Amino acid sequence: MSFETNLDQTRIEAMTAAGYWPDQVLTDHLDRVAEATPDKLAFKDSRRTITYAGLRSEVDRAALGLLELGVRPGDVVSHQLPNWIEFLVVHLACVRIGAISNPLIPIYREREVGFMVGLAESKVVVVPREFRGYDYPAMIERLDLPSVEHVLVVDAGEGLADGHHSFEEFMATPWEERRDAGELAALRPDPNSVSLLIFTSGTTGEPKGVMHTHNTLLAALRPIPERMGIDENTVIHMASTFAHLTGFLYGVSLPIVNGQTCIVQDIWNADEFVSLVEQYGINYTSGATPFLVDLLDHLPEDTSGLQSLTRFCCMGAPIPRVMVRRAKEALPTMAVLGGWGQTENALVTIGVPGDPEEKITTDGCPWPGMEVRTVDQDNVPVAPDTEGRIQVRGPFLFVGYAKRPEMTRDLFTEDGWFDTGDLGSLSADGYLSISGRTKDIIVRGGENIPVAYVENVLYENPDYARVAVIAVPDPRLQERACACIVPAPGAAQPTLESVQAYLTAKGVAKQYWPEKVVAMDDFPATASGKIQKYQLRELFEQEALA
Repeated sequence: MSFETNLDQTRIEAMTAAGYWPDQVLTDHLDRVAEATPDKLAFKDSRRTITYAGLRSEVDRAALGLLELGVRPGDVVSHQLPNWIEFLVVHLACVRIGAISNPLIPIYREREVGFMVGLAESKVVVVPREFRGYDYPAMIERLDLPSVEHVLVVDAGEGLADGHHSFEEFMATPWEERRDAGELAALRPDPNSVSLLIFTSGTTGEPKGVMHTHNTLLAALRPIPERMGIDENTVIHMASTFAHLTGFLYGVSLPIVNGQTCIVQDIWNADEFVSLVEQYGINYTSGATPFLVDLLDHLPEDTSGLQSLTRFCCMGAPIPRVMVRRAKEALPTMAVLGGWGQTENALVTIGVPGDPEEKITTDGCPWPGMEVRTVDQDNVPVAPDTEGRIQVRGPFLFVGYAKRPEMTRDLFTEDGWFDTGDLGSLSADGYLSISGRTKDIIVRGGENIPVAYVENVLYENPDYARVAVIAVPDPRLQERACACIVPAPGAAQPTLESVQAYLTAKGVAKQYWPEKVVAMDDFPATASGKIQKYQLRELFEQEALA
């Protein structure tokens, strides 16, 4: 099928001339690396390992198999797989034949999967038989998906429903004996065609199908080696789901582009991560801030085996300063770098190794080619260090929401700036500090409460494991601030009095204090670890209406 995008020839020519879009696709890099280092370990997941030559072989067979199943360029293949090598094989097989890859986060269930696969009109769906105790083929059976012609099940076992087939049998079939492998070269896609349909992780409500081309995706990887000081010998780690853009870019694509080894976790576990660093000499990882917190809470007494870990990139939420200080004291050789991006625009800003602490706790500065500005309600840029709406443009920017052209147009200015829906400020030297979503603003009696500032102070309390400050309705003042807190193990339950006493001791202005405190066991969150504040707000809106 064909999706309408907002990509025009003017943008193509500008990005190509500037060198940001070199007109490559990910399988070009796979072929190059497999030719140069065929026996190099490419990926290790919780189930098996694969070399670059082995990965290319499996990808080519799967690509021919998809063609045999009727998949053609522009068709969508949905795959709801954990961080397993099979994810790589399916995605790269789609790239090989010009099909559109549609990864789905494993925690999604009927409501999300039905909506996403239905909007995509997927021709093939690939799922595991079971992951974390959940039966995925049974879920697919319960859905009405008229476009789906084939369901492939990883670790299928016995007793598959009609129309469901074993992925292992699919991969064991010598498709190259039935089809001419030479047709794969002829199907190499236009790098400006849609390669990835990936849905927003739902921090603000209904998911949106974000479309990326081969060029927008690979452009987001090009600055990393120089900025991060990595090369083909760097060992990458990824525990964020591959079906989220962080995991996809920096766990699937980055290693292939640079010919690196990637060690993968399908379920995050800090103790296991420590063991993997010690065993494989991991140098670089990207993940949500809670991953850093977990690591610091599970460090061994002897950290000499962790000296290889020199880059920990935190994405998805600001890094509390106390965590930066803890990390620097515990692992002085590890640089903690804050970054910001979205499904629509990949990683837009990130810190620079060697930044001082006051810069580390920002969200970094832009990658080469990406432009960031903060504006008022009239799209007029605001002064440095002044909060405004964050807008971006550049080579990483997506090419529209699938089947939502009006929504796409509404979020772009005439000169190509994308309104991200985030609020923040830019320092005079270009460092970005996120203060929240536009819907996260707390306006109490006409005065704005700086959410990120209050959260950052609360995070310094060792009794608080996780913190989220949200707005709750108020009939007189419009809104009041509520602090939702997950207490640390063994800590006392937070109360309004104890929180306000703590903020008093920290010197926080009284007008910024939360006026309601709620202790929670955990927060609703996306698979990448972002707190879904809209769900927290909905809880209190329903309570107010009751």
